[in-house]
Amino acid sequence: MNSPIIQLLVLAGIAIFLILRLRSVLGTREGFEKPRVETVKPAKSAKPEFDVIEGGPDPDITDYVDADSDAATALAGMKADDRTFNVREFLRGARGAYEMILTGFEKGDLAEIKPFLSDNVYEAFAGVVEAREKDGLSVDFNFVGISETTLVDAEYNKSTNEAEVSVRFLSESTSAVYDNGGDLIEGSPTDVKKQRDVWTFGRKMGTGDPNWFLVATGE
Repeated sequence: MNSPIIQLLVLAGIAIFLILRLRSVLGTREGFEKPRVETVKPAKSAKPEFDVIEGGPDPDITDYVDADSDAATALAGMKADDRTFNVREFLRGARGAYEMILTGFEKGDLAEIKPFLSDNVYEAFAGVVEAREKDGLSVDFNFVGISETTLVDAEYNKSTNEAEVSVRFLSESTSAVYDNGGDLIEGSPTDVKKQRDVWTFGRKMGTGDPNWFLVATGE
């Protein structure tokens, strides 16, 4: 054989030997190797720190009065005897009634608010309005808004189903009183004043009539 052919055979043998050694050390791979992904187990959901107990305190009551108060007992009795009664909705309605009744009284327009007044309250309001008209006085009243609504007391007579709820309002308004000549004698048409009232609303529960009536006013 020629010397160059012998050299090629020797080199080929050496190459085959090296390839076999590398395969034995590294092994074989097909395609590409995916990166290792650690499987993370989802965290167990934490148990609640308290158990809900049926028949526990009613948040519709305890959000407004102490759970162990007489007012809470009265409100619970109202709700038991009239499933339509809801304290939150009552207070929302009381806010609207306060604005409407106060505005009607100050402006001397009692016809529209009469259905929401007890007989005693209507007579008291009518007496004040008649006295103003007799003296030739007029009132320029503007209701600005209510900054506080607080349930202060509740009473319930289960034997008669008569309920009363007292609410404290802190409101803002402007009021100016003029004589029959148009001269300002009291208040201001621009100065905003704060007014605090405690009004008591009453109704008979379980009658199907959801309307409450203003039965007393105070401060």
